[in-house]
Amino acid sequence: MKVWPVLTGVAIALTLVACKSPTPPKGVLPIGHFDASRYLGKWYEVARLENRFERGLEQVTATYGQRSDGGISVLNRGYDPQKQKWHESEGKAYFTGAPTTAALKVSFFGPFYGGYNVIALDDDYQYALVSGPNRDYLWILSRTPTIPDTVKHDYLRVAHNLGFATDKLLWVPQR
Repeated sequence: MKVWPVLTGVAIALTLVACKSPTPPKGVLPIGHFDASRYLGKWYEVARLENRFERGLEQVTATYGQRSDGGISVLNRGYDPQKQKWHESEGKAYFTGAPTTAALKVSFFGPFYGGYNVIALDDDYQYALVSGPNRDYLWILSRTPTIPDTVKHDYLRVAHNLGFATDKLLWVPQR
């Protein structure tokens, strides 16, 4: 059996899948009437469902900016207390449809994109509930290191009703 044709076929299939626009989890709707210019800037990660990209990180922030190609720049930053070292990841995001719908695809690794869906956002753009492409990814973000209990309980209720494992949320230490 020749291995190269098989590997080439696998590589092409992975590339086609990776370049496909991610969609939100079934039954999860990104918000409409979204204004990306108001969303830009620094956000603190208040809570998350643990994932391999952020495992063990504290003081996590995400900073969004406008790209010259119409996309959004993403700078994620977090502190690893075990290694006593900061980690940064730069990425880019693009809307998967109308820019007034908060459904984006984000990439930190070349052609590989994942879903980024703002599913709750207050009127003043101070607090956001964000899902990934499936129910394994969820974040609560804030413009400040903490959020009021009323917002916390509201976002937990929304996420729980959408089928996210809110009991597994990690509350991110911020200093």
